[in-house]
Amino acid sequence: MKKTVFLGLFLMIGLVLFAQEKKAQQFPSVDIKTLDGKAFNTKDITNEGKPIIVSLWATWCKPCLAELMAIDDLYEDWVEETGVKLYAISIDDPKTASRVAPFVNGKGWEFTVLLDQNWDLKRALNIVDIPFLCILNGDGEIVWQHTSYAPGSEYEVFEIVKKIANGEPIE
Repeated sequence: MKKTVFLGLFLMIGLVLFAQEKKAQQFPSVDIKTLDGKAFNTKDITNEGKPIIVSLWATWCKPCLAELMAIDDLYEDWVEETGVKLYAISIDDPKTASRVAPFVNGKGWEFTVLLDQNWDLKRALNIVDIPFLCILNGDGEIVWQHTSYAPGSEYEVFEIVKKIANGEPIE
């Protein structure tokens, strides 16, 4: 009898813990730089309560570039439909960071590009692999994230953005 009661209690606690909603992580506050070398703190990544996409990438990372180019092709429509804002944060180190601005200008990207040359943000987010992309809700909380890129995954990103913009839960 004691074993049955204990097992039942154990299962109930497990179900309660399983059913609890996953707590969103607040986006870290870290000092990085703008493309023109000015200080920028990531706490200033905002979008008036609308969704935000943050992508960590590098000029030497082919999957990163493929992901950002795919998003760039759709970005204008995404902004129009959801008001989303994208911050593409390069982790190029001081030796290669000088290539970022000319590269971005050549691509004509319309989103905000920043520099994390010392990898402070990369460390704060505990990122090992890039590309790394996360989506923030209107409160600046990370509600979804992934690493790597496969063609077509930008559509999954947009589905998540639409849910956030519409106040829907993310499974």
